[in-house]
Amino acid sequence: MRRFLLSACTAVVLFLPSARAEVKLPTVIGSHMVLQRDKPLPIWGWADAGEEVTVEFAGKKATAKADDDGNWKVTLPAMKADAKGQSLTVTGKNKIELTDILIGEVWIGSDQSNMEWSVNQTRSKDAIESANNDKIRLYHVPKLQLNAPGKDIKAAWKVCSKETVPNFSAVLYHFGQRLQKELDVPIGLINSSWGGSPIEPWTVAGKTSGGMHNGMIAPLQPFAIRGVIWYQGESNVGNGLKYRDKMEALIKGWRQVWGQEMPFYFVQIAPWSGYKPGMLPPLWEGQVAALKIPNTGMAVTTDLVDDIKDIHPRNKLDVGNRLALWALANTYGKKDLVYSGPLFKSMKVEGNKAKIRFAHVGGGLKSRDGKPLTEFEIAGEDGKFVPAEAEIQDETVVVHARDVSNPTQVRFGWRNIANPNLANKEGLPASPFQTKDWQGGTGE
Repeated sequence: MRRFLLSACTAVVLFLPSARAEVKLPTVIGSHMVLQRDKPLPIWGWADAGEEVTVEFAGKKATAKADDDGNWKVTLPAMKADAKGQSLTVTGKNKIELTDILIGEVWIGSDQSNMEWSVNQTRSKDAIESANNDKIRLYHVPKLQLNAPGKDIKAAWKVCSKETVPNFSAVLYHFGQRLQKELDVPIGLINSSWGGSPIEPWTVAGKTSGGMHNGMIAPLQPFAIRGVIWYQGESNVGNGLKYRDKMEALIKGWRQVWGQEMPFYFVQIAPWSGYKPGMLPPLWEGQVAALKIPNTGMAVTTDLVDDIKDIHPRNKLDVGNRLALWALANTYGKKDLVYSGPLFKSMKVEGNKAKIRFAHVGGGLKSRDGKPLTEFEIAGEDGKFVPAEAEIQDETVVVHARDVSNPTQVRFGWRNIANPNLANKEGLPASPFQTKDWQGGTGE
């Protein structure tokens, strides 16, 4: 796995508007955009100092005066979803008219290459021909690091079509496609990702922020959004359980600067043979531990690996759909959905057997390939793990081994190249776990 070189990519420009002779807007506020429904809508930009600027949209009007540095901002009232294109005008010494603006749900997708990978690079190429959907809008943030928070981005909103979707994030597109189908409202998708990037340059903590946050996230603020999906961890795999703290810093920082406790749904990274032995499972535990952070969720991907030597599993359709399940259930209130695979909850020893209980069993547990359960190990008082037999009993899994009479620990899928077959009847796979001092959450 290639190492990401931060210093080599750091820019010093800030993309500040160069001239103030006329009113200007950031590109994230543009024609074809989707505005977030049911939330106050900040609209901002630049003008001459002291210039009065008026914004009109959907029968609403707001006026502000540019400050000494030429910055201005108004906030339009919250509005209901609307799939009919409307115009937004900004008037100062000049007039800007934006067209074809919808009101619906806006989500950001971020971090490294598995989020960045485009529809054209994945097994979902068939989706390209059916991608024409003017209720989905796409905004792709180019790669840029800055040493201070940037003001604007070289990008533009595009209507989703078979011409615009091939080079857009596959995970984010499939996530948004599922939401649009289920919610029947316009969906705005903002892709801001960079292959190979660690979590640190995306993080903002207090007055300190990383270069990628400065260049690729800060210019989006305070654009109203519903939430974030995140696919990262490969470049931080050596952090193990400490990754949980890094996730908390990232999430809290973004929520603070956005001024909202937005949902944050992430992907548990897939098995891969390229890690040093034993490195990946502790990071998995760190990711499950991040579920203890309020308003988060995690999609498991242990079953989506088509080539264990490839760090980029090609199936991004199921990844996007699994993230969408968390959003549909927990953000949009569709509580009848089973939105996660089984997550370890507790272990109880009964004689020479260990009974494992799970959250998110849904309609029950199953072997996804119909074969005996795999990747279970058990240890006795000596702490030495041996392969174990595992059987489903109602909503639990009973684990035992002939040579272990007093079990003390169980682990499941606890290796870099695990391909376990335990799932719930809805087909969502169980996340790897180990039972000794387990730090994971359940997201319930």
